[in-house]
Amino acid sequence: MGAVLDQFAADCHDILKDDSGRDGLEQVCKKLEKVLVDEEFIEEHLGPDQNSRRKILYEDPELGFCIIAHVYPSAKEGPPHDHGPSWAIYGQVKGATEMTEYRLVEKPDGDRPGKVEPVKTSVLTPGMALAYDVGELHSPKREGETRLIRIEGANMDNIKRDRYEVA
Repeated sequence: MGAVLDQFAADCHDILKDDSGRDGLEQVCKKLEKVLVDEEFIEEHLGPDQNSRRKILYEDPELGFCIIAHVYPSAKEGPPHDHGPSWAIYGQVKGATEMTEYRLVEKPDGDRPGKVEPVKTSVLTPGMALAYDVGELHSPKREGETRLIRIEGANMDNIKRDRYEVA
């Protein structure tokens, strides 16, 4: 796995086992920001030879959180979303990601998407991390190639999530 990833995963485990709330997520963000500028970690998991849109680097066997490397070769804009029953932390390694946060206007109903309105936009640049707690609505926008680490409170591969659209 690599020494930096091993230590980071162990630190995340300890922090989240003690506090999986907002304070714990903010502590993980601070740890992640140090990893995002670690040359050894970047070269191993997000270097020029890496090209996976979603590569799980670590999945905690006790707590279930995942550390994931993402490589997006070109511009991409995601729809407003939350992470269902989970939280997520985004950490930028290369490029920039514009993150928009939303306020819920109308809940989803069956197949009908929920309605949201934007309330805040931030730009993640290399070395920055941002946490979204359970239920916090957000969307990423990337103008070009980006490389990032996302930590999910649970592996989202098999979790159905509600859909949202801007009101």
